[in-house]
Amino acid sequence: MVLQTYKIPKRPENPFEYVVNKREEPVVETVRRALQNKNVLLAYQPILHAKHPEKAAYYEGLIRVIDETQEVIPAKDFMPAVETSELGRILDCQALELGLAALASEPSLRLAINMSARSIGYPRWNEIINQGFAQDPTIAERLILEITESSAMLMPDIVCVFMADLHRRGVSFALDDFGAGYTAFRFFKEFQFDIVKIDGQFVKNIHQDADNQVLTTALIAIAQQFNMFTVAEHVETAEEMEFLQKIGVDCLQGYHLGKPQIVPEWTSSLYSATG
Repeated sequence: MVLQTYKIPKRPENPFEYVVNKREEPVVETVRRALQNKNVLLAYQPILHAKHPEKAAYYEGLIRVIDETQEVIPAKDFMPAVETSELGRILDCQALELGLAALASEPSLRLAINMSARSIGYPRWNEIINQGFAQDPTIAERLILEITESSAMLMPDIVCVFMADLHRRGVSFALDDFGAGYTAFRFFKEFQFDIVKIDGQFVKNIHQDADNQVLTTALIAIAQQFNMFTVAEHVETAEEMEFLQKIGVDCLQGYHLGKPQIVPEWTSSLYSATG
Protein backbone atom coordinates (compact mmCIF):
# COMPACT_ATOMS: atom_id res chain seq x y z
CA MET A 1 0.00 0.00 0.00
CA VAL A 2 1.46 3.37 -1.01
CA LEU A 3 1.16 6.15 1.54
CA GLN A 4 -0.61 9.20 0.22
CA THR A 5 0.43 12.83 0.23
CA TYR A 6 -1.80 15.10 2.30
CA LYS A 7 -2.39 18.82 2.15
CA ILE A 8 -1.20 20.05 5.54
CA PRO A 9 -3.28 22.88 7.06
CA LYS A 10 -1.55 26.22 7.45
CA ARG A 11 -1.23 28.14 10.69
CA PRO A 12 -4.55 29.86 11.58
CA GLU A 13 -4.90 33.36 10.15
CA ASN A 14 -7.45 34.56 12.72
CA PRO A 15 -5.49 36.58 15.35
CA PHE A 16 -7.67 35.47 18.26
CA GLU A 17 -7.37 31.80 17.27
CA TYR A 18 -3.63 32.27 16.96
CA VAL A 19 -3.36 33.64 20.52
CA VAL A 20 -5.53 30.86 21.96
CA ASN A 21 -3.40 28.19 20.28
CA LYS A 22 -0.04 29.84 20.97
CA ARG A 23 0.73 27.66 23.99
CA GLU A 24 0.31 24.48 21.94
CA GLU A 25 2.09 25.82 18.87
CA PRO A 26 5.44 23.99 19.35
CA VAL A 27 3.87 20.51 19.38
CA VAL A 28 1.39 21.41 16.65
CA GLU A 29 4.20 22.65 14.44
CA THR A 30 6.19 19.49 15.15
CA VAL A 31 3.26 17.35 14.03
CA ARG A 32 2.66 19.51 10.95
CA ARG A 33 6.30 19.21 9.86
CA ALA A 34 6.35 15.47 10.56
CA LEU A 35 3.30 14.98 8.35
CA GLN A 36 4.80 17.12 5.60
CA ASN A 37 7.94 14.96 5.68
CA LYS A 38 6.01 11.70 6.21
CA ASN A 39 7.81 11.16 9.51
CA VAL A 40 5.08 9.14 11.19
CA LEU A 41 4.94 5.45 12.03
CA LEU A 42 3.19 2.86 14.18
CA ALA A 43 4.56 1.27 17.32
CA TYR A 44 3.06 -2.16 18.00
CA GLN A 45 2.14 -3.27 21.52
CA PRO A 46 0.87 -6.78 22.27
CA ILE A 47 -2.40 -7.45 24.06
CA LEU A 48 -1.83 -10.77 25.81
CA HIS A 49 -4.19 -13.55 26.89
CA ALA A 50 -4.60 -13.31 30.68
CA LYS A 51 -4.61 -17.09 31.11
CA HIS A 52 -1.70 -17.57 28.72
CA PRO A 53 0.36 -14.34 28.84
CA GLU A 54 3.00 -15.85 26.59
CA LYS A 55 0.51 -15.50 23.70
CA ALA A 56 -0.71 -12.31 22.06
CA ALA A 57 -4.42 -12.10 21.30
CA TYR A 58 -3.76 -9.15 19.00
CA TYR A 59 -1.64 -6.02 18.71
CA GLU A 60 -2.40 -2.33 18.99
CA GLY A 61 -0.81 0.00 16.45
CA LEU A 62 0.03 3.28 18.20
CA ILE A 63 0.72 6.35 16.07
CA ARG A 64 4.09 8.00 16.61
CA VAL A 65 5.62 11.22 15.28
CA ILE A 66 9.35 11.63 14.60
CA ASP A 67 10.68 15.12 15.30
CA GLU A 68 13.65 16.94 13.73
CA THR A 69 16.09 15.27 16.17
CA GLN A 70 14.78 11.82 15.14
CA GLU A 71 13.16 11.37 18.54
CA VAL A 72 10.00 9.26 18.50
CA ILE A 73 7.13 11.11 20.18
CA PRO A 74 4.17 9.13 21.60
CA ALA A 75 0.58 10.16 20.85
CA LYS A 76 -0.13 11.30 24.42
CA ASP A 77 2.38 14.12 23.91
CA PHE A 78 0.75 15.55 20.78
CA MET A 79 -2.76 14.17 20.23
CA PRO A 80 -4.55 16.42 22.78
CA ALA A 81 -3.23 19.47 20.91
CA VAL A 82 -4.32 18.32 17.45
CA GLU A 83 -7.22 15.87 17.82
CA THR A 84 -9.93 18.46 17.20
CA SER A 85 -8.20 19.95 14.14
CA GLU A 86 -7.56 18.90 10.56
CA LEU A 87 -4.19 17.53 11.71
CA GLY A 88 -6.06 15.04 13.89
CA ARG A 89 -7.99 13.76 10.88
CA ILE A 90 -4.78 13.40 8.86
CA LEU A 91 -3.12 11.49 11.71
CA ASP A 92 -6.12 9.13 11.84
CA CYS A 93 -5.72 8.59 8.09
CA GLN A 94 -2.02 7.90 8.46
CA ALA A 95 -2.60 5.45 11.32
CA LEU A 96 -5.25 3.59 9.31
CA GLU A 97 -3.09 3.51 6.19
CA LEU A 98 -0.08 2.15 8.08
CA GLY A 99 -2.24 -0.37 9.92
CA LEU A 100 -3.86 -1.71 6.76
CA ALA A 101 -0.43 -2.04 5.16
CA ALA A 102 0.74 -4.12 8.16
CA LEU A 103 -2.35 -6.33 7.95
CA ALA A 104 -1.80 -6.84 4.22
CA SER A 105 1.83 -7.83 4.77
CA GLU A 106 1.19 -10.28 7.63
CA PRO A 107 -1.79 -12.64 7.09
CA SER A 108 -1.75 -13.94 10.70
CA LEU A 109 -1.88 -10.46 12.24
CA ARG A 110 -4.89 -9.03 14.07
CA LEU A 111 -4.43 -5.32 14.72
CA ALA A 112 -6.22 -2.50 16.55
CA ILE A 113 -5.96 1.03 15.19
CA ASN A 114 -7.08 4.11 17.10
CA MET A 115 -9.44 6.63 15.59
CA SER A 116 -11.52 9.59 16.73
CA ALA A 117 -15.25 9.71 16.16
CA ARG A 118 -14.49 13.06 14.51
CA SER A 119 -13.00 11.12 11.59
CA ILE A 120 -16.30 9.38 10.83
CA GLY A 121 -17.36 10.60 7.41
CA TYR A 122 -13.95 12.13 6.66
CA PRO A 123 -13.62 11.43 2.90
CA ARG A 124 -9.97 10.40 2.83
CA TRP A 125 -10.37 8.04 5.82
CA ASN A 126 -13.25 6.30 4.04
CA GLU A 127 -11.25 6.03 0.83
CA ILE A 128 -8.34 4.40 2.66
CA ILE A 129 -10.45 1.76 4.38
CA ASN A 130 -12.34 0.89 1.19
CA GLN A 131 -9.09 0.58 -0.77
CA GLY A 132 -7.60 -1.65 1.95
CA PHE A 133 -10.59 -3.97 1.99
CA ALA A 134 -10.58 -4.18 -1.80
CA GLN A 135 -6.90 -5.09 -1.80
CA ASP A 136 -7.29 -7.96 0.69
CA PRO A 137 -10.73 -9.34 1.66
CA THR A 138 -9.32 -10.83 4.90
CA ILE A 139 -8.27 -7.45 6.30
CA ALA A 140 -11.72 -6.44 7.58
CA GLU A 141 -12.06 -9.44 9.87
CA ARG A 142 -8.56 -8.84 11.28
CA LEU A 143 -9.02 -5.11 11.87
CA ILE A 144 -10.12 -3.66 15.22
CA LEU A 145 -11.01 0.03 15.37
CA GLU A 146 -10.47 1.53 18.80
CA ILE A 147 -12.50 4.54 19.93
CA THR A 148 -12.28 6.26 23.32
CA GLU A 149 -15.32 6.71 25.52
CA SER A 150 -15.05 10.49 25.33
CA SER A 151 -14.84 10.42 21.53
CA ALA A 152 -17.76 8.00 21.14
CA MET A 153 -20.01 10.19 23.26
CA LEU A 154 -19.42 13.24 21.06
CA MET A 155 -21.91 11.88 18.51
CA PRO A 156 -23.29 8.57 19.82
CA ASP A 157 -26.04 8.16 17.21
CA ILE A 158 -23.60 8.62 14.34
CA VAL A 159 -21.08 6.27 16.00
CA CYS A 160 -23.77 3.58 16.30
CA VAL A 161 -24.61 3.79 12.57
CA PHE A 162 -20.91 3.83 11.64
CA MET A 163 -20.20 0.76 13.76
CA ALA A 164 -23.19 -1.16 12.44
CA ASP A 165 -22.03 -0.57 8.86
CA LEU A 166 -18.47 -1.77 9.47
CA HIS A 167 -19.64 -4.65 11.65
CA ARG A 168 -21.47 -5.97 8.59
CA ARG A 169 -18.16 -5.87 6.73
CA GLY A 170 -16.40 -7.90 9.45
CA VAL A 171 -14.63 -5.15 11.43
CA SER A 172 -14.49 -5.36 15.24
CA PHE A 173 -14.59 -2.40 17.64
CA ALA A 174 -12.89 -1.71 20.96
CA LEU A 175 -14.02 0.90 23.49
CA ASP A 176 -10.96 2.53 25.01
CA ASP A 177 -10.83 4.00 28.55
CA PHE A 178 -13.91 2.05 29.66
CA GLY A 179 -15.12 3.28 33.03
CA ALA A 180 -13.71 6.78 32.69
CA GLY A 181 -17.23 8.09 33.17
CA TYR A 182 -18.45 9.30 29.79
CA THR A 183 -20.71 6.57 28.44
CA ALA A 184 -24.43 6.62 29.22
CA PHE A 185 -25.53 3.02 29.68
CA ARG A 186 -28.29 3.24 27.07
CA PHE A 187 -25.66 4.11 24.47
CA PHE A 188 -23.28 1.49 25.82
CA LYS A 189 -25.86 -1.14 24.94
CA GLU A 190 -26.55 0.36 21.50
CA PHE A 191 -22.88 0.75 20.57
CA GLN A 192 -22.30 -3.03 20.62
CA PHE A 193 -18.55 -2.90 21.09
CA ASP A 194 -16.77 -6.23 20.80
CA ILE A 195 -13.97 -5.31 23.21
CA VAL A 196 -13.84 -2.97 26.21
CA LYS A 197 -10.52 -1.73 27.56
CA ILE A 198 -10.68 -1.03 31.28
CA ASP A 199 -9.16 2.36 32.02
CA GLY A 200 -5.71 2.24 33.58
CA GLN A 201 -6.75 4.33 36.59
CA PHE A 202 -8.67 1.28 37.85
CA VAL A 203 -5.74 -1.06 37.25
CA LYS A 204 -3.08 0.88 39.13
CA ASN A 205 -2.19 -0.92 42.41
CA ILE A 206 -5.34 -3.02 42.07
CA HIS A 207 -3.78 -5.72 44.23
CA GLN A 208 -3.76 -3.22 47.15
CA ASP A 209 -6.56 -0.77 46.31
CA ALA A 210 -9.94 -2.06 47.51
CA ASP A 211 -11.86 0.59 45.56
CA ASN A 212 -10.16 -0.36 42.29
CA GLN A 213 -10.85 -4.02 43.02
CA VAL A 214 -14.59 -3.38 43.37
CA LEU A 215 -14.78 -1.04 40.38
CA THR A 216 -12.80 -3.30 38.03
CA THR A 217 -14.78 -6.38 39.06
CA ALA A 218 -17.98 -4.45 38.30
CA LEU A 219 -16.69 -3.31 34.90
CA ILE A 220 -15.79 -6.90 34.00
CA ALA A 221 -19.28 -8.05 35.03
CA ILE A 222 -20.90 -5.37 32.84
CA ALA A 223 -18.78 -6.38 29.85
CA GLN A 224 -19.57 -10.07 30.36
CA GLN A 225 -23.30 -9.30 30.52
CA PHE A 226 -23.05 -7.79 27.04
CA ASN A 227 -20.72 -10.55 25.73
CA MET A 228 -17.80 -8.16 25.39
CA PHE A 229 -14.15 -9.14 25.56
CA THR A 230 -12.24 -7.35 28.38
CA VAL A 231 -8.73 -5.88 28.27
CA ALA A 232 -7.01 -4.33 31.31
CA GLU A 233 -4.84 -1.38 30.27
CA HIS A 234 -1.58 -0.09 31.80
CA VAL A 235 -0.59 -3.27 33.63
CA GLU A 236 2.78 -2.28 35.09
CA THR A 237 3.58 -4.88 37.76
CA ALA A 238 3.44 -8.63 38.32
CA GLU A 239 1.14 -8.07 41.30
CA GLU A 240 -1.38 -6.17 39.18
CA MET A 241 -1.25 -8.87 36.52
CA GLU A 242 -1.82 -11.68 39.02
CA PHE A 243 -4.84 -9.99 40.59
CA LEU A 244 -6.40 -9.25 37.20
CA GLN A 245 -5.94 -12.88 36.21
CA LYS A 246 -7.76 -13.98 39.36
CA ILE A 247 -10.83 -11.78 38.79
CA GLY A 248 -11.34 -12.98 35.24
CA VAL A 249 -10.15 -10.28 32.86
CA ASP A 250 -9.67 -11.71 29.36
CA CYS A 251 -6.53 -9.87 28.24
CA LEU A 252 -3.73 -7.69 29.57
CA GLN A 253 -1.83 -4.75 28.10
CA GLY A 254 1.00 -2.77 29.63
CA TYR A 255 4.73 -2.22 29.95
CA HIS A 256 5.08 -5.13 32.35
CA LEU A 257 3.98 -7.45 29.56
CA GLY A 258 5.35 -5.77 26.44
CA LYS A 259 6.39 -2.30 25.35
CA PRO A 260 5.37 -0.81 22.00
CA GLN A 261 7.89 -1.82 19.34
CA ILE A 262 8.51 0.11 16.15
CA VAL A 263 9.83 -3.03 14.45
CA PRO A 264 7.75 -5.95 15.77
CA GLU A 265 8.57 -9.60 15.35
CA TRP A 266 5.51 -11.42 14.04
CA THR A 267 6.03 -15.02 15.14
CA SER A 268 3.64 -17.96 15.41
CA SER A 269 4.84 -18.64 18.95
CA LEU A 270 3.78 -15.16 20.08
CA TYR A 271 0.65 -14.59 18.04
CA SER A 272 -2.67 -16.42 18.21
CA ALA A 273 -6.12 -15.20 17.23
CA THR A 274 -8.77 -14.41 19.81
CA GLY A 275 -11.34 -16.36 17.84
